[in-house]
Amino acid sequence: MNPSTALATVLVDELLRGGVTDAVVAPGSRSAPVALALAAAERAGRLTLHVRIDERTAAFLALGLARASGRPVPVLTTSGTATAHLHAAVLEADASGVPLVALTADRPPELRATGANQTIDQPGLYGGAVRFTADVGVPEAGREEQQNRYWRALVARALLVARGIVSGDPGPVQLDLAFREPLLPDGTAALEGPWAGRADGSPWTVGEPGTPAPAPLPSSPARTVVVAGDAPPALGRAAAELARRQGWPVVAEPSSGAWDAGLRGGALLLGTAGWLAAHRPERVLVVGRPTLSRPVNALLTDPAVRVEVVPAGSRWADAGRSASAVGGLPEPGGPVDPDWAGAWTAATDRIGAAVDAVLAGASSTAARLARDVVAAAPAGGLLVLGSSTPVRDVDRLAVPRGDLTVLANRGVAGIDGTVSTAAGAALAHRRAGGGPAVALMGDLTFLHDLTGLLLGAGEPAPELTVVVPDNDGGGIFAQLEPGRPQYAADYDRVFGTPHGRDLVAVARALGWAAGEVPAAADLPRVLAAGGPRVLVLRTDQRAEAELAGRLREAAATALRGE
Repeated sequence: MNPSTALATVLVDELLRGGVTDAVVAPGSRSAPVALALAAAERAGRLTLHVRIDERTAAFLALGLARASGRPVPVLTTSGTATAHLHAAVLEADASGVPLVALTADRPPELRATGANQTIDQPGLYGGAVRFTADVGVPEAGREEQQNRYWRALVARALLVARGIVSGDPGPVQLDLAFREPLLPDGTAALEGPWAGRADGSPWTVGEPGTPAPAPLPSSPARTVVVAGDAPPALGRAAAELARRQGWPVVAEPSSGAWDAGLRGGALLLGTAGWLAAHRPERVLVVGRPTLSRPVNALLTDPAVRVEVVPAGSRWADAGRSASAVGGLPEPGGPVDPDWAGAWTAATDRIGAAVDAVLAGASSTAARLARDVVAAAPAGGLLVLGSSTPVRDVDRLAVPRGDLTVLANRGVAGIDGTVSTAAGAALAHRRAGGGPAVALMGDLTFLHDLTGLLLGAGEPAPELTVVVPDNDGGGIFAQLEPGRPQYAADYDRVFGTPHGRDLVAVARALGWAAGEVPAAADLPRVLAAGGPRVLVLRTDQRAEAELAGRLREAAATALRGE
């Protein structure tokens, strides 16, 4: 084997030994040795390979695969600006603790800083967003045994770090791979002799989680509310179980893992100032990372409330700088105030009834669609929520469900790569025995990642239905300060950004079945059929903003006088 082929073949073998089952490739020349090694591994039945022409799409596809499977997923690019296109997905993986592995092919040192084609300064490109980075160095002839140990140890370390072994803080890693020509194999790539791995097929270095759990927080006081933000499912489920045993109310975001234990419309409840003043908790137990609701943020900065945080890893959320303690989930036991907790449940029941009454007359709205899509999604399926308005509509209006897996890119909460994230998560979810996937996202989020719809010949198609409420632009701004009348002169140009595109035609042009959203009664049948499919509902930005105001007023009216 020539040196480039040797590095690529050893690298891929060690990735597979370390538990990698999927890899994503964006085509390129300098990355050819690794791309061919990955293709050979797929032919041997050791790997599922996914190919995308756009590096950003490839990175978010890998992110979705890793998020849904819990396994490290490598994404391979060629050198130059191709590597920069991974950055948004790396940032999301960093903030949400996803084991993404960036394999960035590079020029050898003698071509760097010379103006050579497709050459940038790649080592350390992602800064502090990666848990580990290595400039692997150029493979050379004559040092086979030493290089084999080095490469295998480096790959094993990268995978262990990405999984959060020892640190308890999983996240992205980068291996920058410099190759000299020849880049293509010139013989049989056999892993024998000096290129062999461990004889029993195990990784070069193994590791199991060993970070001690933080000490539990105290179990009192009785009037405790659990606020569950975006978190690993296991942590969310544990928090939900503790809250059930203690009788504590739960305000849970859809991607928290605790959503089914949460109060419907918890954000609307917290936004009703008079009711909250009469039922204020003594303590808020924050689990994971809440990001969706201004009323939740206001509660967490209330000086009359003690805030304690249960983080998902070594870092914790404290946007209001108000946390008084950080630790593990409290042990069950201690005082309970069932009358106080029951008042929270009764209040959200009234809010739910008021919301449904308003939505009954608002069938062609994104808010109604969010509630109905959640209700209609097939049991055992996957629900992926786009940032901006859709995830907030689900948070405020939908009836929480425990028989769905709910994912959202809430680490950085960008709209980047949402179609690709959903596609990757749908593929991983289905392979694990789950049902069809549904993704709910706004029109700009959809347009932002159109290459996520582009499937090359032979690429597996996800059983994914993408549901798009189309308000012809950035409708969330109509519900925020920029939507106020005094900014109307510039609203459309710099906030509303109408695109004027027929999204059904756009989806069909990229090879997906597409049509209008059916009646609510037909949604269960359509969503259970899987995909790939795109469904579009035309809505109006200003009407959605007005409806949001009516929903808040309905919630307040339902609680008035209590």
